[in-house]
Amino acid sequence: MYNMIKTSLYGKFVMYNCVEAMYCWDDTTCNGGFTVEIIHRDSPKSPFYRPTETQLRRVAKAVHRSLRRANHFNQTFVSKNTAESTVTPGIGDYVMSYSVGTPEFKVFGIVDTGSDIVWMQCQPCKTCFDQTTPIFNPSNSTTYETLPCSSTSCKSDGRYSQGDLSLETLTLGSTIGSSVKFPRTVIGCGRNNSFFSEEKSSGIVGLGQGSLSLISQLSSSVGGKFSYCLAPIDNIASKLSFGDAAVVSGNGTVSTPITYHGHYYLTLEALSVAKNRIRLGKSNNGEGNIIIDSGTTLTLLPDDVYSKLESAVAREVKLKRVKDPSNQLSLCYKGAFHELHAPVITLHFSGDADVKLAVDNSFIDGGDGVVCFAFMASKTFSIFGNFAQKNILVGYDLQKKTVSFKPTDCVQQ
Repeated sequence: MYNMIKTSLYGKFVMYNCVEAMYCWDDTTCNGGFTVEIIHRDSPKSPFYRPTETQLRRVAKAVHRSLRRANHFNQTFVSKNTAESTVTPGIGDYVMSYSVGTPEFKVFGIVDTGSDIVWMQCQPCKTCFDQTTPIFNPSNSTTYETLPCSSTSCKSDGRYSQGDLSLETLTLGSTIGSSVKFPRTVIGCGRNNSFFSEEKSSGIVGLGQGSLSLISQLSSSVGGKFSYCLAPIDNIASKLSFGDAAVVSGNGTVSTPITYHGHYYLTLEALSVAKNRIRLGKSNNGEGNIIIDSGTTLTLLPDDVYSKLESAVAREVKLKRVKDPSNQLSLCYKGAFHELHAPVITLHFSGDADVKLAVDNSFIDGGDGVVCFAFMASKTFSIFGNFAQKNILVGYDLQKKTVSFKPTDCVQQ
């Protein structure tokens, strides 16, 4: 009988006092920092890749995922009595390969700053959603150990995951060729997963602030620092760095405080388009008003702020305005990117951290010769999405509680 870990919508692992320290096998590598490659879900190297899928369909799915993501943030909650970690299979844009167990077993997981656990499906599996890669069987690993935790189930709306919390060796392949091993990593092993995932991911690599996330478990080895640099082209690998390799510094670097110990909340004071400055209201709880997120494609803003921003952008663009082919985005133009002379949008974060978004950050190829504004109105959460973060080195420092930005050519990074 395995420990029951029951999850609510998209899954929420619940456990008590089960976290153990995790240390790097090679302190020299970890103390100096290391970098791994991450790939976009639409890259030919991705398990999600569908060669026959059109650009129109990919954008429509990205919009759908972004809205689901906002809904997911709206429904998550944190109980003060338990350590909970949300599992959201299939929602996310960037994937990394890593290995678990001894001997090593290759796994693909969604890199997610909005999740707080390393999670995957495991054999024997009573009910597992379909995935293109083999499912990990702990009985084949000599280093797998089930945590003797006192687990409890939480109320569910009908979608759940049941399984074990375990200790297992996790191996990351660095860009310099050598691998980095982390023994006794806490991993969620799902064996009865009633939620449906239309995608084919094996799991999740959570980079949130919760105690079970990868960055929290690595904290003693990498100083609570990680960064990513997202390439502007989907078929080119992006970079995810840890420790000293994740430090963002030098000319052009700006930093803003993380204002909440949960999701990565920042305070966005205003947006500027040309000479038009659009202010955002403060959050009701004073804990920041926008989540920076690796798992949401588009950038979502409150209805009134989005309306003003769209109008300001539309006044500057001279192409013919057309309807979105997917009927989901509200500001689209007929033409190619080289014909689009869109204004720079500046995000004004607290701490005098101004982040400038070029046209490649603010407009997306909508398919059928149409380009669309990659922002949307939201009635729930404001989210700084990953599309707007491309070609920006984004660094998280959980000890200093800051996020830093630096304009960077992420293809050459």
